[in-house]
Amino acid sequence: MVSRWARHARCVALARAELRKLLDSWGLAGVSDDALVVLSELLTNAVRHARVSRGREIETRFSREPHGVRIEVHDAAQDWPQPRMPDDCGGRGLTVVAELAACWGTEVRDGGIGKAVWAVVAVRVGGEA
Repeated sequence: MVSRWARHARCVALARAELRKLLDSWGLAGVSDDALVVLSELLTNAVRHARVSRGREIETRFSREPHGVRIEVHDAAQDWPQPRMPDDCGGRGLTVVAELAACWGTEVRDGGIGKAVWAVVAVRVGGEA
């Protein structure tokens, strides 16, 4: 599933609702809590830091994986996310993503403009989907 969002904080809640509904339809309610936190962190980073020209939207892509879901957040900004030391203002996002996701990374977007930050959230061993 692919959706496009204006670079505005309210898109995070809308995208979370969309992902929750999709996970339920895939029978993956068991990864919902972790997946929604990962999505929130990645999308919030794009909203806050992807300074791009007006009209450039942020895109989310969700795809079913054999044991979970792949979450992608695409933006047209050239700067790649860098983990940083947490402080009172933030800096914990990528650490949280790394903790909750089976794997995550960043890659060049199709067309070479911007980036996609992705994470795979999988059913935990001993857990149910």
